Amino acid sequence: MSVADPISIFQDWYDKARQAGIEKPHAMTIATVGADGNPSARVVLLSSFDERGFVFHTNYESRKGEELSHQPQAALVFWWDPLGYQVRIEGRVEKTSAQESDAYFAGRPRGSQLGAWVSDQSNTIEGRAILEDRMEELTRQYSGKTVPRPPHWGGYRVVAHRIEFWEHRDDRLHDRIRYERPENGEWRSVRLAP
Repeated sequence: MSVADPISIFQDWYDKARQAGIEKPHAMTIATVGADGNPSARVVLLSSFDERGFVFHTNYESRKGEELSHQPQAALVFWWDPLGYQVRIEGRVEKTSAQESDAYFAGRPRGSQLGAWVSDQSNTIEGRAILEDRMEELTRQYSGKTVPRPPHWGGYRVVAHRIEFWEHRDDRLHDRIRYERPENGEWRSVRLAP
């Protein structure tokens, strides 16, 4: 892990996870903080990543969306078990542009596009029939038409300021390298005791 660019290391590890046959290498835990100060974590899917950050898509009005509007900071964790790799990412969160969200939405399966309209994510519902009825209604409404992106749905980018790579080693002598970058600065790395 002597490379000075943690995004290149992440790309290498991500590629190895895909090649290892991990079914969802893009599954990641995201932790946010609510207005009450309590942490909240769930698994979401990484949509893309580059030097600007790590992108996922969701309902802006969901619990995580509300938490991110209150406190636009998040932590991400990837765990690729067969490889013994863990990556921890921390940073500020910003919405992606409408154009980026539109482009991603257009490439989603039609059922997922409709589902973004159907689900009032994180809100209480009386039963599953509500979702199924709404799906039938929207399927008819958009029959033969392009499904537009809902205004309440789009991308978030975690702009990393800290990325830690943890690699399993025997006898608990694991490798831990943490990269940190001040705002608009260069990445710097330190080795941590396991």
